[in-house]
Amino acid sequence: MNEKNHLIPREIESKSWNETKAHDSWSVFKIMAEFVDGYETLSKIGPCVAVFGSARTKPGDKCYHMAEELAYLLTKKGFGIITGGGPGAMEAANKGAHIAGGRSVGLNINLPFEQSANEYIDHDKLLQFDYFFTRKVMFMRYSQGYVVLPGGFGTLDELFEAITLIQTHKLIQFPIVLISKDYWGGLVEWIKEKLLAEGKVGEKDMDIFHLVDNIEEAVKIIDDYYRTYSLKPNF
Repeated sequence: MNEKNHLIPREIESKSWNETKAHDSWSVFKIMAEFVDGYETLSKIGPCVAVFGSARTKPGDKCYHMAEELAYLLTKKGFGIITGGGPGAMEAANKGAHIAGGRSVGLNINLPFEQSANEYIDHDKLLQFDYFFTRKVMFMRYSQGYVVLPGGFGTLDELFEAITLIQTHKLIQFPIVLISKDYWGGLVEWIKEKLLAEGKVGEKDMDIFHLVDNIEEAVKIIDDYYRTYSLKPNF
């Protein structure tokens, strides 16, 4: 591969530069379709909390049970549940919402190695995405809170996107709760010892998120927040 083409995806390496540009232009319509479908579906769902966590969490794991119970309790408080639609912690959260008789929403992403949508999503509230960025817009736009269970790179991506948008006032403030001090505590300490200490973030930025150790604390933070502030869409 020559230097000029080193940033071109492998699947289109063999195409001419003009063909690549044409492909990019047509992809705009697919992106627009994902936005339109997402807006039309999710604008009808009402107040929801997004639950994030690892797709690799197994049904017998502690985190699986935490996600299920968390979603059940939030649903009983009147919130719907939005997840990434896949297996693991996402499946558990959708299951908890389903058992509680609440709204169970899945924003599934088409990936080569994963993931099929889980069975606990309401049939009229399942959306399929090809683009991570359109999917993340839907999470930000239609969630009234984030609860973050132990997860990997995808979970971190969604967490820090929300923190950044709230920090820069591109998104209205809503509660962000990380569950498990054992899992997230080291990250939070690093943020304090490096980012905060070196002036890369401000003191007030540390108030954007909460670190707790159990689901009851997480539910209380979200419930208390909306007893104080009006529950309204993020748009």
